[in-house]
Amino acid sequence: MTAPHAYDCPAADRLVDDAIRAIGAEIDALAIPRLLGVVLGGGYARGEGGVVDAEGSAPRLSNDLDFYVVAEDGASPADLAAIAAELRPVSEKWTARLGVDVDFSPPKTPWRIRHDEERLMIQELVHGYCDVAGRPGAELFRDVARRDPSALPAMEAVRLLVNRGAGLLLAAEAAKSSPVSDSSSEPSNLRTFEPSNGDEAAGFVARNINKAILGCGDARLIARGGYRWRAEERAEALGEPLYAAAVAWKFRPRPESVCDWEKARDAWLSAVDGIGSAHATLRARSLRAVLRWIARRRTLGAPRTLGLDPLVRILDEMVPAVRDRAPFPPSLRRDWEIFN
Repeated sequence: MTAPHAYDCPAADRLVDDAIRAIGAEIDALAIPRLLGVVLGGGYARGEGGVVDAEGSAPRLSNDLDFYVVAEDGASPADLAAIAAELRPVSEKWTARLGVDVDFSPPKTPWRIRHDEERLMIQELVHGYCDVAGRPGAELFRDVARRDPSALPAMEAVRLLVNRGAGLLLAAEAAKSSPVSDSSSEPSNLRTFEPSNGDEAAGFVARNINKAILGCGDARLIARGGYRWRAEERAEALGEPLYAAAVAWKFRPRPESVCDWEKARDAWLSAVDGIGSAHATLRARSLRAVLRWIARRRTLGAPRTLGLDPLVRILDEMVPAVRDRAPFPPSLRRDWEIFN
């Protein structure tokens, strides 16, 4: 076994280990041109993957398997698209087999990874991965600087809040098509789901409520230079019962989420206000930000946010939608998909 994968569950460790060995063998057998290597990232690479304990049956995985794909420097867009196309059937096969999404990232070159090395996603990857296929991660990430978690840029806190805000909006939409109950009998409180009934929408709601609580706490830690690589260490640093409950839920999901949608929304709005107040420099305007927006969106966008970093612009537009539990505006959703 390369490493622990799930939180305190050897049976799930063996399941993940067997899966990534088989997936790696399949990828190697494809001999995909311009592919350098594939590693497993995310919770199962860090020993923090979640497990659903079902009474009388084997434990099941509860998180996606997130594979990161590295292509040769100089690979063209067509090369990258071809790599993604070759990996798609592997993803579909193993998603059906394992019952969780088996995701391959869009292929990135070593140059692109180095360019993005300040991002939380890249730093968590290089601090915790498992080799799967092709060249080992030690070689793939050789030139990527390993940063102290306290040095993550404040913009990564904004990125987290943008993604968690989008999750709350998507959860509110999903709840409209799902029978979600709550002990308070108030229909606006989205809290409880029953995984055995096959209701994927209700499970999606609960996961995104939990992710919102975790993301708000993580964003506040990043903003004050107190982030930690391990979830339990972050819970200790924050000292907040709700965040600690969300960490426990991540490791062992239950039918009832840690709070209702409204409480998660309030935590998100509070985190947005706190980070904006603590980091006024996040609202600095620049010509570079204008050009980035025009290049990707072919428009200037709202004049009041012109020149702000695209993530800050998106967060500004997201606040009223989350606050009012409004439908996810299509233009805002498109902005999020492009820039997150």
